[in-house]
Amino acid sequence: MKKKDIVFRRVTHLRGPNIWTYRPVIEAWVDIGALEDFPSNTIPGLYERLTAWLPSLVEHRCGVGERGGFLERLREGTWAAHILEHVVLEMQSLAGMPTGFGKARETSESGVYKVAFRTRQEQVGRAALQSARELLMAAIEDRPYDVEAAIAGLRDMVDSICLGPSTAHIVDAATERRIPSIRLNDGNLVQLGYGERQRRIWTAETDRTSAIAEGISRDKDLTKSLLQSCGVPVPQGRLVDSAADAWDAAEDIGLPVAVKPYDGNHGRGVSLDLTNREQVEAAFDLANREGNGVIVEQSISGVEHRLLVVGKRVVAAAAGETTSVTGDGRASIAELIESQVNSDPRRGEDEAFPLDVLRLVDGDELSLQLARQGRSGATVPAAGEKIELQRNGNVAFDVTDRVHPDTAALASLAARVVGLDIAGIDLVVEDISRPLSEQRGAIIEVNAGPGLLAHMKPASGQPQPVGAAIVDHLFGGSDHARIPIVGVTGNRDTSRIARLIGKILCASHRHVGVACADGLFLNNRQIRSDDCATWEAGQSLLINRSVQAAVMENGSRTILGEGLSYDRCAVGIVTDVSGLEALADFDIRNRDQLYNVVRTQVDVVLPDGVAVLNAADHQVVEMAELCDGDVIFYAPTASLQVIAAHRDDGGRAVFARDGDIVLASGTNETAVLHGALALAGPAVPAESVLAAVASAWAMQVPTELICAGLRTFGSEASRAESARVKH
Repeated sequence: MKKKDIVFRRVTHLRGPNIWTYRPVIEAWVDIGALEDFPSNTIPGLYERLTAWLPSLVEHRCGVGERGGFLERLREGTWAAHILEHVVLEMQSLAGMPTGFGKARETSESGVYKVAFRTRQEQVGRAALQSARELLMAAIEDRPYDVEAAIAGLRDMVDSICLGPSTAHIVDAATERRIPSIRLNDGNLVQLGYGERQRRIWTAETDRTSAIAEGISRDKDLTKSLLQSCGVPVPQGRLVDSAADAWDAAEDIGLPVAVKPYDGNHGRGVSLDLTNREQVEAAFDLANREGNGVIVEQSISGVEHRLLVVGKRVVAAAAGETTSVTGDGRASIAELIESQVNSDPRRGEDEAFPLDVLRLVDGDELSLQLARQGRSGATVPAAGEKIELQRNGNVAFDVTDRVHPDTAALASLAARVVGLDIAGIDLVVEDISRPLSEQRGAIIEVNAGPGLLAHMKPASGQPQPVGAAIVDHLFGGSDHARIPIVGVTGNRDTSRIARLIGKILCASHRHVGVACADGLFLNNRQIRSDDCATWEAGQSLLINRSVQAAVMENGSRTILGEGLSYDRCAVGIVTDVSGLEALADFDIRNRDQLYNVVRTQVDVVLPDGVAVLNAADHQVVEMAELCDGDVIFYAPTASLQVIAAHRDDGGRAVFARDGDIVLASGTNETAVLHGALALAGPAVPAESVLAAVASAWAMQVPTELICAGLRTFGSEASRAESARVKH
């Protein structure tokens, strides 16, 4: 007798477009055992426990199509695999990694389902799947489950493994523009685009961010010197090497002064408005702990602002806050901080909160600020007495629309002087809507790799689309992020078709990569001789900066077991729908199921791309209506009804006639490649040559270069055969 349990038979991460969706998913084969006989409406209390533990399941629309749709299905009766799908999606969402796609489908074996769900990170997705199973089984068996602990564990994984919020914001902006992305390491190094058209980002740094400029920005003294020489207002100051030297510098510059770490960031270790030796020396010790070296400089009156420069323009600006508490005659300053400041729901300990929690720690900025006023955390201010805590904390209040054009121009100039394409310009000014020159404002720092959170999630004001600005900076107004990709799918001579197309594209003076079952090729050089019709081999072409066009073979097993290595393609070739006998381990049992696998290649053709389809296979012909782009049919003869009807509708076709290859558009024969059918050599089937020629035509390769590519392929094949015979 089967036990009431949920068992995972297989869990696979499909890393590219697949039979489920365009995006990466985790596909789990789920055996629900005896639960097949117990839909949700037959398990007492299951509905109540699930909705109590995960009340946000009410947002799941499910097949009903409206809010509460899934709960309706849960009440009426649905099976454990379907419930698992929704629970894992919700747990990912609660952990800070929201996704929306999920499906549960029966297999040919009773009680076994395929459950697929979208995940942005494989490890988190797998962990969420395990947690979802544990939660669901606890709900079914009516036993306790610590939901908060499970979500907290997943949230920790998201924080440590997933892209940081700034990088993710840029990637999301690229995705909005349909620019593909590839994560290149476990951190925040991401490739946007493919091949030679790729760009790279590392948080808010790009492959245009020069190492020299970054080095200059870290050298605060050099930065100030360069800015000053270009007419940018900066505070006077110098490096100091001891507390005594700091006081000497303060006397030379003139009080009040500011003391800061030489290479600090995020405002750590910065002390402002220092007016005596004791304050300066204490501030030196603080700054020295936070960085390598200390600077003493003129204290500028006003509020600190951060202006984000991308390219040559300011795209966002945020102002700092002046934090204070007001005494009531009873509570200490430490107590007032908790009740008047830290109680603000915008304050927290992590990046999800725009404002920091204030903590009193001996020797830090806050305690020194109170000491300068002759107070401490234990001091009880009089009723109505205002105690200043921070002059410039939490630069997180959006003021983008208030920045004076002259100030924006100076910030942009400062970024160019240092040499940064993306920069965070810190300046102090009383009123950001007036020029610096009218109020003795100054630029105090130029930062490489600036944080974006203050502009993405300000404490007040409108979030700014800084990710979109960075993507526009990298790619301009049009989409130049993609190289032409040709995908070849089917079971009929697909490796040779891929190599033929590679030869033709090489003849058109492009640096071409080919990944197929015969190996991995870069131009005319074979790099690997193993089976490279894989996701990994395809990705290796897409991250290669020298590749200008790529051709990739994708068998049904690759689509089912890995997913495609690219998100969309310029040309998608389908030769046939066959090979069913080799797919039993994927539970593909009939031609209709196989059709849904192979159609994946057509589904990913770009709207301005072309599907190249074999007109002699009726199931392949049916895929034409699925294509977002154009369709070219190919066949050994023009007499097929499919070819005739397609041409009558103005469509394009490629066919053979007396050894020639004819390129037809509508009823017109736009080109005839005389004798071309034999150029690739006698061993190459006519259909393979026609598929390759149709693809080259779709990519606008001139006919003479198509013939040159076929001839090169034939010559190389002939030489290889001669060498084989000799040996």
